[in-house]
Amino acid sequence: MSEQLSEPRRQEIFLALVDAQDHEMPVAESRTVIAGRFGITEGELRQIEREGLENNWPPL
Repeated sequence: MSEQLSEPRRQEIFLALVDAQDHEMPVAESRTVIAGRFGITEGELRQIEREGLENNWPPL
C-alpha cells in the first residue's frame, strides 16, 4: 500500500513517526500509534521508515 501513497504523504508519516520517538515514545509503541493514525499496517510503516532513513527525509 505504501507504494500507492504519494511521496509527500509518506514523508508526512515518517515525520510523525520521528516526532513521536523524539518525544520519548518507545519505538514499538510509536509504530503502532502512527500506523493506526494514518490507517496503514505496521509493515507498511516499516517500509516508509526504511525509505525515510535511506533518503534522509526531514527531519533527519
